[in-house]
Amino acid sequence: MAAPHHDPRVDAYIARSADFAQPILSHLRAVVHKACPEIKETIKWGCPSFELKGMVFGLAAFKKHAKWGFWRGQEMDIPASVFSEQTGSDPRWLKITALAELPPERTLIRLVKQAAKLDATVAEAAKTTKRKPAQKTTVRRVTVPVDLTIKLAMQKHAAAKKTFDGFPFSSRRDYVEWLDSAKRPETRAKRLATTLEWLAEGKPRNWKYTQRGR
Repeated sequence: MAAPHHDPRVDAYIARSADFAQPILSHLRAVVHKACPEIKETIKWGCPSFELKGMVFGLAAFKKHAKWGFWRGQEMDIPASVFSEQTGSDPRWLKITALAELPPERTLIRLVKQAAKLDATVAEAAKTTKRKPAQKTTVRRVTVPVDLTIKLAMQKHAAAKKTFDGFPFSSRRDYVEWLDSAKRPETRAKRLATTLEWLAEGKPRNWKYTQRGR
């Protein structure tokens, strides 16, 4: 039975690796789980990967060497001695050929715990800084009556139309509701004429009340 968080594909990967690489991979795998029991295994890019919120640690075996390292190694506080034999340009990964070349287990455990903590910190920062979805803006529109629309389209009422179009939603609504509340045709006609007059003068529907309040 596989151990918790162990992936059988990693067992298979180690088993088919070169003889020199098998003890290296097995030891590193055991140390990672010892340092961080909640870490999970998977296979990424054809190689063993150890993950929490994101990728933390990786292993790889080749014909004549093995590689191991931390995904965010460039952001970690890693002793220079650990990478003293590293000749590549990427400080995250070390190339080794024998188990004896690995740092002491206590050093590896400390580094794995540091990498796990960094992974959690990065994940939390990404969550708190994630952009909130853009809120949908509700566009409020006034349904302008046909008779008012016709009048506002006339050239002689251009000033009234300019005022009406420039008014905020509430001011346009006030005029429309006033017109629509007329119960008699003659009342509506009178209110329509007054509406056009006041709009031409740049006045809102309740301009009288506004002046009284001054």
